[in-house]
Amino acid sequence: MTSLFDEGAFAPCPSPFNLAAHVLAAGQATPDKIALAIVKPTGAERWSYARLTAAVLSTATGLLEAGLVPGDVLLMRLGNTVDFPIAYLGAIAAGIVPVPTSSQLTAREVAPMITHLRPAAILRGDGIACPETDVPIFGREVFEGWHGLPPASWHMGDPERLAYIIYTSGTSGVPRAVGHAHRAIWARQMMMQGWYGLGASDRLLHAGAFNWTYTLGTGLMDPWTMGATALIPAAGTDPAQLALLLKRNDVTIFAAAPGVYRQFLKYPVPPFPKLRHGLAAGEKLAEPIRIAWHEATGTAIYEAFGMSECSTFISSSPTHPGTSGALGRPQAGRRVSILGEAGAPVPFGEPGTIAVHRSDPGLMLGYVGAPEETAERFAGDWFLTGDQGAMAEDGEIRYLGRGDDMMNAGGYRVSPIEVESALADLPGITEVGVTDVAVKEGVNVIAAFYVAAEPLDETLLQARAAERLARYKQPRAYVRVDALPRNANGKLVRKALKDRAIS
Repeated sequence: MTSLFDEGAFAPCPSPFNLAAHVLAAGQATPDKIALAIVKPTGAERWSYARLTAAVLSTATGLLEAGLVPGDVLLMRLGNTVDFPIAYLGAIAAGIVPVPTSSQLTAREVAPMITHLRPAAILRGDGIACPETDVPIFGREVFEGWHGLPPASWHMGDPERLAYIIYTSGTSGVPRAVGHAHRAIWARQMMMQGWYGLGASDRLLHAGAFNWTYTLGTGLMDPWTMGATALIPAAGTDPAQLALLLKRNDVTIFAAAPGVYRQFLKYPVPPFPKLRHGLAAGEKLAEPIRIAWHEATGTAIYEAFGMSECSTFISSSPTHPGTSGALGRPQAGRRVSILGEAGAPVPFGEPGTIAVHRSDPGLMLGYVGAPEETAERFAGDWFLTGDQGAMAEDGEIRYLGRGDDMMNAGGYRVSPIEVESALADLPGITEVGVTDVAVKEGVNVIAAFYVAAEPLDETLLQARAAERLARYKQPRAYVRVDALPRNANGKLVRKALKDRAIS
């Protein structure tokens, strides 16, 4: 028997279709229900389904009246505010293709995106970095002013057409533009019971920022698809306040990256009578965190595995809790395998590359403008994730790590080559190698190992990195070494760096 999970295909996406219309459809039955609350200890900003839908469709009108047409690309340089999901869904409602980006990116990092995608316009929030460009830029006073315009009609069409683009770091060191179809949201229905256990009566609090794709999907669009209430902490919320927010807002499901759980558990945890469970994704959940959470709350954390190229497709859930240390099992409707070097499924229990079938409705259309890189990720009918795992006979998958040198920094996948390129020409450095290093169980940081004639001022290195890289990409440690480990062909062996001690 080989490592193949296939319990039948998921229902096909209907046509014509619009991703944003699908997300907001359930809420139309309860227009006065709170769709979104931005919570803080002193109160909350609340958006009903009626108000949210009106803002989305009015934003669609604003974009169309500004001269954009369906199929145009819209680059989003927005901060941690409600403007982010409204603009994102407003663009998709109009058939325009939004490109959500992290507000932490520097102007130097955004410039290649503009060159590559040639967006028709840019939405820019206050204080968000953006390079000088001839592309029209709309500020907050403009896009918030659109909320008073008449609503547009949903732009319906082929569910296979491009809906949005997100960037992910690639092994080449250059961030890749991942193109997703409107059907991608249809695939997320497999998570509702396969991971979340989510229903219309739930109040889901996601601890991430609005402008993180994990928050955008799990924290906002998925609850709205079910007609539930999404809760987001106000920008700048201290982790010490999260427990209070859960208790005061009758949270039933809590979602966060594993690092947030770690911070959460540093503070006293009161009883949460309404809380059913937690959700974790973005990086592997350390077993001590899972145990500590259960001891503190009496509830489980259900973990999930996915990537920018495909929606979350492996998870544990209330109906399939999973065993200790395992990722979970493929969700019903997914077709997942563990492939060997020959591209065929390996026997149960043997390690290989986690792969998802190309028919999965959550799988990307491809890397925008990069057909060769897209083709490299497929082996026949399988999309290769690059992550290693082993499948048990019941379909449960144990995660074995990356098959390449990609790093994971607080839930963000980061290419070491991208970081090395940003640091290579700093004064005094002759060579640099970057990897993530475990500083304690479940905690990894990015470390830069450099060759130089003498030790360099770490404060200066940190300042230079901050000018060139988003915060989550910046090394947290700089280590001077006599030489970088290389193989017989002279290629840098980053895995050998992981054993170097850092203080």
